[in-house]
Amino acid sequence: MPPHDAPSTFLTRVRLRDYRSIAGCDVALEPLTILVGPNGAGKSNFLDALRFTTEGLRDSLEHALRERGGFFEVCRKDPAHDVQFGVRLDFLLEGQPGHFAFAIHGNPNDGAFVVSNETCAWKGSHYEVRIGDLVHRPAVVSPPASSDRLYLGNAAGLPAFRPVFDALSTMGFYNPSPASLREPHARESGELLDRDGGNLASVLARLDQTNPLAKQRIDEYMARVVPGIEGVTIVRIGRVDTVEFRQRIAGAPQAWSFPASNMSDGTLRALAVLTALFQFGERRTARLVGIEEPETALHPAALGLLMDGLREGVRDRQVVITTHSPDLLDSDAIASEQLLSVIAVGGRTIIGAVDAASRDALRDSLYRPGELLRLGQLEPDPASISDADDVHLFEPAS
Repeated sequence: MPPHDAPSTFLTRVRLRDYRSIAGCDVALEPLTILVGPNGAGKSNFLDALRFTTEGLRDSLEHALRERGGFFEVCRKDPAHDVQFGVRLDFLLEGQPGHFAFAIHGNPNDGAFVVSNETCAWKGSHYEVRIGDLVHRPAVVSPPASSDRLYLGNAAGLPAFRPVFDALSTMGFYNPSPASLREPHARESGELLDRDGGNLASVLARLDQTNPLAKQRIDEYMARVVPGIEGVTIVRIGRVDTVEFRQRIAGAPQAWSFPASNMSDGTLRALAVLTALFQFGERRTARLVGIEEPETALHPAALGLLMDGLREGVRDRQVVITTHSPDLLDSDAIASEQLLSVIAVGGRTIIGAVDAASRDALRDSLYRPGELLRLGQLEPDPASISDADDVHLFEPAS
């Protein structure tokens, strides 16, 4: 497994307070981290907290909250706690540790919100903001703060914080929609794949021009994941883009072309997942990619090949996925440190390292993770579960 200063490691630790169903969470991340648990346990809420951070920086907090139904749809409902939620991300950037943390407080009467606290530290520079007041300035001449926006967006104008902003605001999170993947879309630059994969053809077209080796790897994996496919072609009609699949047909002298509308959900999702992993190529625009249930609609026999693609993607960026599929986990190359167990108890999401018995079984090669999941194992280790009151967001990075 790559060491923590490898290019693929960006987020080293994630702490969450009262985010949706997660009362408290304090977990370490590996270059490849797999959140394992049943449907409805809250795996997606963990990824959504990271996505919320990215959207809050790239767009605005108001937009990120509105997309989720408003503040009170994000903040966990618990009368015993303050009406606020918080996120802290400890990271490794350019070989140096740092952290970014914020807490957002809501008004129970009108749904208004304020950033009650925010702090960021990296390479000896840091700032702290409390309700729009700069209590620790990042520089002698510092941009102003406001209570309804994350200050890191303003601090990005300072050289000390621009790399942090760029890294956090370009994390990519994906749950490809076959319906969106089938539709032609308006041509664009294709810099980043959309969350639902709707601009897939433009992204592949850009890769074909700027990083053909990455496009070649996608084609090679597709040929292994879906037997008979020889490659994917980008078709440009007027101002719209779409994709076609070249597939061998028995008795035909050459491969036939099929539009995306004729392909299965699993084939389309596999292509989108692989594109999410390889889209950046040598640019390494995103340091972390999160993918929800990459195995969905894909034949179990192809899941081992998909896992190979996930592991290859880790060479260039950190990857976090959610899954409840034993077939995807049927690999003896998955270490216990890469697994986070997710369960729900009384509507509360609990996330932790897998239990000691499962760790021992994996270490001694007695079982594969998929076999343990089928046996109802891979439960969270009680020693790794964080009580909400013990999750501290605002303290020096360890």
